[in-house]
Amino acid sequence: MKVYKAQLIKTVYNIEDLPPPDKKEIAFAGRSNVGKSSFLNAILGIKIAKVSSTPGKTRSINYYLVNNKYYFVDLPGYGFANVSKQEKERWNILMNEYFKNRFSLNVVSVLIDHRHMPQKLDYAMVEWLKDLGTPFLFILTKSDKLKKSERAKLFEEIKNSFSSYGEYIYLPFSSKTKEGLKEVLKTFGEILGDVD
Repeated sequence: MKVYKAQLIKTVYNIEDLPPPDKKEIAFAGRSNVGKSSFLNAILGIKIAKVSSTPGKTRSINYYLVNNKYYFVDLPGYGFANVSKQEKERWNILMNEYFKNRFSLNVVSVLIDHRHMPQKLDYAMVEWLKDLGTPFLFILTKSDKLKKSERAKLFEEIKNSFSSYGEYIYLPFSSKTKEGLKEVLKTFGEILGDVD
């Protein structure tokens, strides 16, 4: 697929404020410092998601309308340390309701930092999605920060660490160099039935 238009149409803090489920959607989940906003800006081709030096700034579900046909959904980052217990509880309720009841959701892209092995919260997210029967794939961010040999080694190690959950798509990506952009958009196009 090609992205020729993208706009932020809704910022949601409560589940009842979600837009009607009348379009196919792809959601993006990841730890607070995984580079989700940079990734979204890179695939949408415009600086639309706020990139912050403070991880965990996205506390809402942000809806981007893409090509007037699909929703790309930026979910709040998980694993932020500097928020209250109530805020974390609110996040849990919001995410649970979203994953359980959003039948227009086609797939969740789980973003993992390519430079490091997944953390406890990444496995918890994968187990949660698996238990709910929600389809997901993996985007390995910040690939440009690794040497080629390290990249291949970590790719296999990350893949192996999730192998007990099943077979999944793994897409290395760099927001800086746009490496992997074509593959990511092609995969999303196949999922959405929007093949060039």
